[in-house]
Amino acid sequence: MAVGTSGAAGADAIARRFVEARLSASRLDAFPGQIPGDLSSAYAVQDAAIALWPDQIVGWKVGRVGPDFEAKHGRERLAGPIFRDSLQRSKDGAAVFFPIFEGGFAAVEAEFVFEIARDAPVSKTEYTLAEAADYAGRLYIGVETAGSPLATINALGPTVVISDFGNNAGLILGKEIPGWRERPIGDFMCASFIDGREVGRGRAIDLPGGPLEALRFLLEHCGKRGRPLKAGQFVSSGAATGIHEIKAGQSAQIDFGRDGEIAVLAVAAKPRSAQPGAKTAH
Repeated sequence: MAVGTSGAAGADAIARRFVEARLSASRLDAFPGQIPGDLSSAYAVQDAAIALWPDQIVGWKVGRVGPDFEAKHGRERLAGPIFRDSLQRSKDGAAVFFPIFEGGFAAVEAEFVFEIARDAPVSKTEYTLAEAADYAGRLYIGVETAGSPLATINALGPTVVISDFGNNAGLILGKEIPGWRERPIGDFMCASFIDGREVGRGRAIDLPGGPLEALRFLLEHCGKRGRPLKAGQFVSSGAATGIHEIKAGQSAQIDFGRDGEIAVLAVAAKPRSAQPGAKTAH
């Protein structure tokens, strides 16, 4: 597959193929076009896909670019949108269904999730860590349901991940963590299990710079894209125990210790009736 920048027409075509595959719950056997050669070109594809997707943004996921690509792209993190219809809440220990693209990619990721306390200014594009903390409201335990119709999305690198909504398929919001500001960051721990077998264990402090650094990055990133964060949006700050692939029929449990747990059951995704670009009303 050739690598390069796509241009506006190429970005629109790639975005449409990803959106159509997601809406029809069908897999893609290869990247649908020329792989973007830089992050700006990849975010152009993502913006085109956001315009086509029939839903409203309620938050953003933050992910890693990966050490093999950091030097090339000059970035440590990447971002992707979370949509209203893919936001779910975990209640009373009941398993939350995670629709996955069969033949594509699917994974669960333990996350610490901020709720934005107030609107970020439209014109502000640089933030200190202390300034970012002022925009952090409630903190929740959560699970990012990562997913794409393209099975090789991660292997093909960050520009491919960015192009398809940051490899995001949804967010499961768990319990609020009360008094989180008064607790040391090393106190936030979690472990991930697939079908009862432990597959990862970590802490919020293991994320580079911690969850607040992820929020600081996203405030700058979204500001520069003309999409400043809004009060009530959610920010999934990064995979604290790693990226754990899952298949339809498998179950996952994310244990956050004293802060609660989230149970997930992977099921095959079904086609959606909405057409690309037909935004749902809320």
